[in-house]
Amino acid sequence: MVKKVLVALVILVVAVLILVNVGQKTGVLKMGRLKIGMVTDAGTIDDKSFNQGTWEGVKQAGEELGLEIKYLKPAGTTEADYMKEIGNLYDAGFKFIVCPGFKFETAIFQAQDKYKDAKFVIIDGNPHAGDFVPVVKDNTVSIFFAEHESGFVAGLATALQLQEGELGFIGGMEIPAVQKFNWGFQQGVKYANENFGTKMVIRPENVIYQGSFDNVAAGQQLAAQMYDRGVKAIFAAAGGVGIGAINEAKSRAKAGQKVWIIGVDVDQYAEGIYDGEKSVILTSAMKQIKKATYDMIKAETEGKFPGGQILTFDATNDGIGIPAENPNLSAAVESKVAEVYAKLKRGEIVVADVQGDLIK
Repeated sequence: MVKKVLVALVILVVAVLILVNVGQKTGVLKMGRLKIGMVTDAGTIDDKSFNQGTWEGVKQAGEELGLEIKYLKPAGTTEADYMKEIGNLYDAGFKFIVCPGFKFETAIFQAQDKYKDAKFVIIDGNPHAGDFVPVVKDNTVSIFFAEHESGFVAGLATALQLQEGELGFIGGMEIPAVQKFNWGFQQGVKYANENFGTKMVIRPENVIYQGSFDNVAAGQQLAAQMYDRGVKAIFAAAGGVGIGAINEAKSRAKAGQKVWIIGVDVDQYAEGIYDGEKSVILTSAMKQIKKATYDMIKAETEGKFPGGQILTFDATNDGIGIPAENPNLSAAVESKVAEVYAKLKRGEIVVADVQGDLIK
């Protein structure tokens, strides 16, 4: 009897060793050994924007795939600050690290060589040595989004719902990702004007880049100035600056004024609630940050991490758009938006990713 038990134990141990060895060779991480880390950018983990969207993807992976997760918030936003927290995660055994934002570009450039046995995901950025020449190593993947397409869909929805009046745009830093939101939004409004008879206007003085992503007070002040000039709705692609604009809209809505905000990155409806379930968020120009983050982690657990690649999430893979539910949009508007989105997905409409008109 004892002999049989010993034989069974030996077989079990050998089987476990084979499993672990196969996992190491294929890149498939077994038995919950993968630990997922995230380093936040400027702002907080519950910023209703970029950081939160990324963290929600990490959390989903942790819950569904049984993985250990953790995030660290740097003391500042310099390369040294980011490298310190990347190193802290690595030393704690977190060897799959997600970093949201272009500010991580030079830090990830260093980290992908310093920590060769770790995997990195940088969202909205390419690793480079300060010269903006992308260097994406096999242990890194860069993810971008077609913000111009997302802005286009949100602009279309906004124009269709409001029909006529003035619109504004508040951006954070004047960087490509934010600019593309603006340019796409303007094209979406113009498409609605030309194809559905709406009469929306965006004046130059109502397109402003504040210069940061964390100045809440400045965002509120800029929004107040635009609303005082008669703007009906503001597209705020500005992180914390956008939260300031939302706060101003909520304050005016409580006073009985009809003003709106178009959210960004994630569905910001909840952030705009000011009375019961009423919200000042008309709709949101979304980037499926949560989905992209989750997909990369899941790919790693399956041995399919797309290292060395630059990926784009756009309409063709449903990586952008507006929320599935938009309480402040009518069913008729949502239906029209869905029809146009289908054309965008099929390539019948091509949104320019520079200032200008639709390519087709």
